Amino acid sequence: MIKQIRAEQLKPGMYIHDLNCGWLDHPFISNAFHVRDTVTVDKIVKLGIRELYIDTLKGADVWEGRTQQEVNADLERRLQEIAQKQPEKPISTELKEETARARRLHGEANKIIRHMMDDIRLGQQIQVERVEPLVEGMVDSIFRNQDALLPLARLKRHDDYTFAHSVSVCALLVAFGRGMKLERAVIKDLAMGGLLHDVGKARIPDQILNKPAKLSDEEFTRMQSHVAQGVVLLKDSPGVSKIALQVVGEHHERFDGTGYPRHLADEKISLYGQMAAIVDVYDAISSERVYHKGMPPTQALKKLLEWSSHHFDQQLVQSFIRAIGIYPTGTLVQLESKRLGVVTEQNEGNLLEPVVRIFYHAGQQHYIPPEIVDLSKVQDRIGSFESYEKWKIDPYQWLPA
Repeated sequence: MIKQIRAEQLKPGMYIHDLNCGWLDHPFISNAFHVRDTVTVDKIVKLGIRELYIDTLKGADVWEGRTQQEVNADLERRLQEIAQKQPEKPISTELKEETARARRLHGEANKIIRHMMDDIRLGQQIQVERVEPLVEGMVDSIFRNQDALLPLARLKRHDDYTFAHSVSVCALLVAFGRGMKLERAVIKDLAMGGLLHDVGKARIPDQILNKPAKLSDEEFTRMQSHVAQGVVLLKDSPGVSKIALQVVGEHHERFDGTGYPRHLADEKISLYGQMAAIVDVYDAISSERVYHKGMPPTQALKKLLEWSSHHFDQQLVQSFIRAIGIYPTGTLVQLESKRLGVVTEQNEGNLLEPVVRIFYHAGQQHYIPPEIVDLSKVQDRIGSFESYEKWKIDPYQWLPA
């Protein structure tokens, strides 16, 4: 049985099924392993992990604790409640109009961030003026129709994750800020911070950044230093606002004080730092890496909800979910009719009834003529979210061209 327990209940002899944290938030090679000694227990508690999952068939058990099924049922209920609060997301441009612009922006953004990181490694100063037009373009695109750029930002190749992650965080922060009705100038600063939030990783050796094995304590500390390194690189750069610096310096802080580098808590973390932390974790856990399997977007949102009991502000997590949807654009879903499709647009009236591009029949296991289905206008409903890997489907093939 898979059971959720509090970290203080963990004891040697138990088998951890899931550490229940982001893959960059712990130095262990895997999220699942036997607990051999109290040193391991102490290390897990020190990491700030509050709750985790154990497998009682592979290790010791405790009397208390909810089953994984019970936890998931509660998260499903909370998602349904969030979906009832209708967001206001006026669309000023048709999706097909915005898609081509969004594709160009996405490609340009990845190139610019790659070149910037290379320049930093060579000791050159960051040229923020090169980034500003790109940030302005991304803000404009998402304000016109966020369903064009956001799914592209989810797509990452293993060899360019660091660059693509920065682009994705930037785009998601714009959508988040727009959903919260922040002023456009503030959203632009948020976007700049998102694009630059990981520049400090240019000062971290590649053998640590891409190590496919457990990080030593020294390497883990070095990895965490990318936050402070980023602030140092940007604090004297013209064009980098206070808001952008807060995003860079606070995106690994946690609401309960268990984050880094300054262990800030509650209101000591700026609103923008809290938003960046939510977005950064969401994108990280939903992205594929060579040594890390990304989870489907809806499952990642459930994790954010679960962790909002400690690590994130609950209201902000709910606002983020409403901003991008229960089934974010680009999510692979299976309808009750057994047809598979990709979510292409959100319906502002109901987050549970997006527009889906259907192309495969899961029951009959064959491709069908592609069809755009607005779930708010038909009887069919989403039965489950799915993994592209499970169905051996290339997400690039089915996104709007």
